[in-house]
Formats: sequence, C-alpha cells, structure tokens
Amino acid sequence: MKTNSASSKTKRTAKRTPLYVLLIFIAVQLSPILVVVPTFNYFRNQGLDENTAQISTSGWLLVITMAIGFLVTLIVIARDRKFFDIWKGKKTSIPAAIGWGLLGFLMLLVGQTLAAYIEMAIGIDPGSANTQTLVSIAEVVPLTIVAVVLFGPVLEELVFRRVIFGSLNQTTNFFIATAVSALVFALVHMEFMHLLLYFTTGLVLAFLYQKTKRIITPIIAHIMLNGYVMLIQLNMDKIEEFLKQLENIQP
Repeated sequence: MKTNSASSKTKRTAKRTPLYVLLIFIAVQLSPILVVVPTFNYFRNQGLDENTAQISTSGWLLVITMAIGFLVTLIVIARDRKFFDIWKGKKTSIPAAIGWGLLGFLMLLVGQTLAAYIEMAIGIDPGSANTQTLVSIAEVVPLTIVAVVLFGPVLEELVFRRVIFGSLNQTTNFFIATAVSALVFALVHMEFMHLLLYFTTGLVLAFLYQKTKRIITPIIAHIMLNGYVMLIQLNMDKIEEFLKQLENIQP
C-alpha cells in the first residue's frame, strides 16, 4: 500500500510540475504591475528625473522578479525527478549536448539573419523594439544583463520548450508544437511583426531539444544568443567608431 501511495504521489507531482512552471512564469510577467507605482515613487524620491526613475523601476523589477522566478522554478523542478523524462530513446551525452548547444548558437544566427532578410523583403523594418528597450534599461541598471542573458533564457526554455513544445510534441507533431510555442513566444514579447523571426528561433531551439533530448542544449544556445546580442548592442558606438577607423586607413 505504501508503494502504491508513493507511486500515485509521484504521478500527481509529475502532472502538476509543468503547470506550476507555467504559472510561475506568468507570475514573473505580471507581478511587477503590483509594485510599479511605489517602486517608481521610491526612485523619484532618490532625486532621479522621471525618465531615469522609469528606467530604473523597469530594470530592478525585471531583475528581482526574474531572479525570484528563476529560483522558485528550480526548486519546483527539483522536486520532480521525471520532469525531463518526456522523450523515448537514449539522451545525448552531456559533452555532445553542450557541443550541439554551441552549434545551435550558430544555427540561430544564420536562421535569424535569413528571417530578417525575408522580413525586410516583405516590407518589415529590421530591429527589435523589445531588444532596444532592454539595452536602454541595461545601461542604467547593469544587473539587467544577468536577467536577460541568464534568467530569461533558462525560464523561457523551461516554459516554451519543455512545457509547451514538449507537451504538445507528445500529442501532436514537431511542426504544430513548434508553431504554437513560437506563437506564444511572440505573444509574450509583444512583437507580432517579427513572428517569422520568433518562429525561426523557436524552430531551431525545438530542433536542438528534440535532437539531444536534453534541455541544457537549447538553454546554452539561447544564453549565447542573448549574450551576443547584448554585447553587440551595448558596444554599438565602439563598433561603429572602429569601423570608421578602418575606413580611414584603407588606401
């Protein structure tokens, strides 16, 4: 009887964990609304102008809520040992999974470049307003970089690849699961004009997850992509100055 009871409890936990992870992610997205006014007033009382106070409010709420969400999610997942056991067949070895993660980063760069060219060909302006906003925030609150490069990719891969894509892939097929997860991904980022870009990103990350059967692979690729974008955007002035110097020394 005790064995049956323990088995039943394990199954209930396995069914609830994906829901808990999804709810935590939703809470991370919505909870800043509850404290945005007092946080803004706090920064205004510190002598900051209105614009800087707004940016500081966005940055610190982003960092704090994502850090809490990150820790709580890891605790919830740690209680469910079978959370990642959704694939049939043998998982790729850890070294190979890491290698695929590094290769996946290059695949993301190529995929996003092709998607951007297609978008421009049909009249969609390049560039992401969401990325520019995060870069502006990171310039005022540097810890935002940690949230964007670490907390964000881990949480998003757990939600969009493991919970949404992983669950749908078991009941539908790869392309339907990828399309739905990419659409939700675009919805969360509020950039429907760049749906093709998000779909391409989701397609590559879903492929990496299915290929290796290890969530660490798309996480590595996603972290490297976000880190690369932040590095380029935060140093754009230096890069442009370097390119001008190269032009001046050319014969």
